[in-house]
Amino acid sequence: MMESKKANVNLSEFGKIIFFTGAGMSAESGVPTYRGSGGIWHKYNWQEYACQTAFDKNPTKVLKFHELRRASVLKCNPHDGHNFIGELQKNHENVTIITQNIDGMHQRAGTKNVVELHGSLWRMRCDDCNVLIEDIGKKYQNINCDCGKYLRPDITWFGDNLKSSVFENASNIIKKCDIFISIGTSGAVWPAAGLPSEAKRNGAYCIEINPEPTDLSSIYDEVIDCKASEINQYLSFHT
Repeated sequence: MMESKKANVNLSEFGKIIFFTGAGMSAESGVPTYRGSGGIWHKYNWQEYACQTAFDKNPTKVLKFHELRRASVLKCNPHDGHNFIGELQKNHENVTIITQNIDGMHQRAGTKNVVELHGSLWRMRCDDCNVLIEDIGKKYQNINCDCGKYLRPDITWFGDNLKSSVFENASNIIKKCDIFISIGTSGAVWPAAGLPSEAKRNGAYCIEINPEPTDLSSIYDEVIDCKASEINQYLSFHT
């Protein structure tokens, strides 16, 4: 691992680019964090609001809580880091975002090709019918499937497994990338925490961008100690 430095990385020198983003990417936009000091799960018991058992027991209580989450996210806006990635994607033909965030902030910055490992606040699903429904707004447009069952948020709750198809897609994309840029993720949540090592094993140049070192900092080729909103000071695109 190289020491933290203030280098300018010209992304036009790389073919397939992956941005791997976590809670720190959204925190500067004001999106509440859910783990760690001050995280939402210190205030709310996830066993009552964020697991399948809670939903099965009292779906309306769980859905009302998630409407509060949606409303809080809609008050936030993408920052310069989100916008930089969105602009880069317009000028580079092969940029993919793999995110652990469920807030849709990348899409609001105009970004395409977003793989959402933990799902999205803006989708509902019925596991009985195997349907996905886009639902954007403070309040849910519909909380019942055509079959009569309650729709649940299409996010990974405590106790849920990541969707195997989504994780496999992310893994396959990473295996082929030339540069892997991790932003605002501690690397502590598995199985997503294994993806940086997969990129490294497959020969990608790996950069970590985070204000503080993480448990995975040692595997990166370069560590840049900056906020997610400041990445345009250290990453660029010019031919």
